[in-house]
Amino acid sequence: MSVNRCMRLFNRLQRQINTRSPRITAGSCHVSFGSGLLHKQHQAGSVVCSRNVSSNKPPPKTPDTSLFIPVSLKMDSSIDWAVGEELTQPLDKIVSIFFDSHFIQLFTLYVCVCAARLFHQAFISFRKYVLEMASLPADLHIILSDICCGAGHIDDIYPYFIRHAKQIFPMLDCMDDLRKISDLRLPANWYPEARAIQRKVIFHAGPTNSGKTYQAIQRYLAAKSGVYCGPLKLLAHEIFEKSNDAGVPCDLVTGEERTLVDPEGRAAGHVACTIEMCSVTTPYEVAVIDEIQMIKDPSRGWAWTRALLGLCAEEIHVCGEPAAIDFIRELMYTTGEEMEVHTYQRLTPFSILDRAVESLDNLRPGDCIVCFSKNDIYSISRQIEAKGLECAVIYGSLPPGTKLSQAKKFNDPDDPCKILVATDAIGMGLNLSIKRIIFNTLVKPNVNEKGEKQMETISTSQALQIAGRAGRFSSKFKEGEVTTMHRDDLPVLKEILSQLVEPVQTAGLHPTAEQIEMFAYHLPDSTLSNLVDIFVSLCQVDGLYFVCNIDDFKFLADMIQHIPLNLRTRYVFCTAPINKKQPFVCTSFLKFARQFSRDEPLTFGWVCRHISWPVAPPKNIKDLVHLEAVHDVLDLYLWLSYRFMDMFPDTACIRQIQQELDDIIQQGVRNITRLIRATDPTITDPLQTQSGRGQRSQRGSGERMDSSLANRLVRDGLLTPDLLRQLQREWSKDQKQELTNKSAVSTDCHNTDNKGKRMKKK
Repeated sequence: MSVNRCMRLFNRLQRQINTRSPRITAGSCHVSFGSGLLHKQHQAGSVVCSRNVSSNKPPPKTPDTSLFIPVSLKMDSSIDWAVGEELTQPLDKIVSIFFDSHFIQLFTLYVCVCAARLFHQAFISFRKYVLEMASLPADLHIILSDICCGAGHIDDIYPYFIRHAKQIFPMLDCMDDLRKISDLRLPANWYPEARAIQRKVIFHAGPTNSGKTYQAIQRYLAAKSGVYCGPLKLLAHEIFEKSNDAGVPCDLVTGEERTLVDPEGRAAGHVACTIEMCSVTTPYEVAVIDEIQMIKDPSRGWAWTRALLGLCAEEIHVCGEPAAIDFIRELMYTTGEEMEVHTYQRLTPFSILDRAVESLDNLRPGDCIVCFSKNDIYSISRQIEAKGLECAVIYGSLPPGTKLSQAKKFNDPDDPCKILVATDAIGMGLNLSIKRIIFNTLVKPNVNEKGEKQMETISTSQALQIAGRAGRFSSKFKEGEVTTMHRDDLPVLKEILSQLVEPVQTAGLHPTAEQIEMFAYHLPDSTLSNLVDIFVSLCQVDGLYFVCNIDDFKFLADMIQHIPLNLRTRYVFCTAPINKKQPFVCTSFLKFARQFSRDEPLTFGWVCRHISWPVAPPKNIKDLVHLEAVHDVLDLYLWLSYRFMDMFPDTACIRQIQQELDDIIQQGVRNITRLIRATDPTITDPLQTQSGRGQRSQRGSGERMDSSLANRLVRDGLLTPDLLRQLQREWSKDQKQELTNKSAVSTDCHNTDNKGKRMKKK
């Protein structure tokens, strides 16, 4: 076929499109996602549209179509794609002109705006498919040939495009269903049992050490049945012990532990649990939700939302900061429930001092130095003990038993340990006799909404939570004091504490296993990580809610994607509480999943071989950190054992060696100064440099980078110890080079002077 004839055919096809446009009505067209091919209603002369958007609802959120991964098409080699080839003629140039000129017009007329980018990708794929395939399916080949010869209409190709688009993007066939599944605008309706009763909601509002939780617990103990929901295992343990000591039988439920007080295994009327483990189907007379302001937490906020909206209790007692009152009241409007507010004042005062500590020589009994990294804790505790003082150490990754042991050591008036070095882990769950809180820094590493780590000044809420640990009502100090280690930080702390706490404005949500399973039914070829991404992209939330950060979930999902597990099992594994920064824990998680997929129980012997049990006492900090990771691996085993009992059968033995490991870690923490000394000096020296801020450096000229500015950069996370050492080396090198240059210049000048003198003599 000549080029001129092709152009004439092209012009004729364009005129046909213009004159036969009633078959394509842009105003009423829509893709029907319910079938494989396009349905045409000839009586209306248009393509049927199945999208229903009511006038009083906001338009659906445009999805992030980069998350929709096209499916690779596999040709059936058993089919002879050359059938009908003798009825056709070459398509190359005319098809290229045809696609470039006309199909985009059809594309923009037919497709829904919400899926435009997907259809554009599908169009590019379809064009490449038609032009580059050696042999096309016979029906498509004949249709294209008929169009080229003038025997067909350009509309006739559209069903084949739709078929191709739905093959590579299966979600186009069910977009409306996916939107309905991911509609999170009415989370209160997810809990019909709670909506079936008229609950009484009481908010106990006040600062730390105001007695708000105490008042709620008194009502909890007086009830016939109750549930306490706390943010930490230590808090759940505390209520568990208090309840049983008061003669009220109480069970304990955490992610890793189930303790029933009844010898025959019957459930008690009261239960103390971590917030994620509360039951939203069991009826109670009283429920207590502690630290309700954490409903805004970017990672765990969904658990407080679920408890607040879903607990089946006649009375719901929530305890937390006054900054959450208005928001919780607004949430209760969505459930049709009114809220009663009880406010409390701090039982003992605390004051902000006018002077910073500035030197560890100025420490007093009852002091607690608050750091935001383990490296700072290691460094400061070493310097304190170098001055002949004993100190207790508490940080987040320590086992609960070790934290309690260190707290007991610090609280014991007969123990020589009078100083505590801790992270903000002391903010909740530990009763400590602290006289003075000393902030070593006001900058804390945080993860932003994009999952990126950044250094930020602590918020007023965080500062009050920590400062409130000084001079608690139950301690021997009736008044508390708050200050900073460094002089420059003190005015900043005063400004932070003088501000009002930012009000809570949103509550967290998280996709459930059932919702992800429904997504998987429609998108069977998508990975779990991709399913969650698509869910978040499509989900609709109103202004009261947000979707919690799912980066940790996706990290675990990607890690075990290659392991054959069913979707529900995979989802449960990925909700395990794992610190992804610990390589040994992540490796163990992967091995657990692989062993599970083989349908081989994870026995006590198997676990012991994996963790190299029995373990030796730590000889340095590296060993201690590894033992903490081993403890987390045993926690992971126990956590999974309550979800897959038959595959993790040896919980009693695991719990026994975990207790032994806790004792070994406690001994290591008690000897932490010796462990630090035994650690590689290249690890500890920069830490000493860091905590020496404000003090004159006693080192040589090669250490001139150890100035106040350098230490502040290290402390604030803007300069790492490795970079500091590198800068020190470069500084020394520059100094040596400068001295060398000066020496060379001096020599040249000296030679020049001698030469001049010789010339004068001549």
